[in-house]
Amino acid sequence: MRESVIARKTAETDITLKLNLDGKGVADIAAGCGFLDHMLTLFASHGGFDLSVKCNGDTYVDDHHTVEDIGICLGMAFAEALGDKKGITRYGDITLPMDEALILSAVDISGRGMYVNTLKIPTQKVGTFDTELVNEFFIAFTREAKLTLHINQLAGVNSHHIIEGAFKSVARSLAKAVAIDQKRADTVPSTKGVL
Repeated sequence: MRESVIARKTAETDITLKLNLDGKGVADIAAGCGFLDHMLTLFASHGGFDLSVKCNGDTYVDDHHTVEDIGICLGMAFAEALGDKKGITRYGDITLPMDEALILSAVDISGRGMYVNTLKIPTQKVGTFDTELVNEFFIAFTREAKLTLHINQLAGVNSHHIIEGAFKSVARSLAKAVAIDQKRADTVPSTKGVL
């Protein structure tokens, strides 16, 4: 099983995160930020990843450290669970509708952290959640997971739908990218021989 457990404690957050790439989409999320709990639950379900997140963060300041640090831990968990990356498909993409929103995401598990997006989230908040934190989460995640992620917003006017579409789309693209290619199960998918 491709699994990882990450424990990370700073002056701002105390996080324990467990990830199973070959799970059934079971989520046990207590991030201390309700909207992020919702997004990570969707992420686990749509990716087919078993994901547990426990975070005690300084949310009395705001949600920034919690969101960013969970992104860091999730990225670390993906990198660790993937190991030498032998047999993975490497690439994944999907165009996902979420009501009026339409989100295209594409992933390359390249060994290089890069995040590019065209998200245009119209409001500064969804409930109490600062929508600018969506990018902070994905920046931290891609840097630590060492993968390239593109998220393109093709349509959408509702902030919740746009963000939810992004998390679902990324999860489904990642599910494709981490899947084992049975024809190349013992091969690293790179002409360099490493990722």
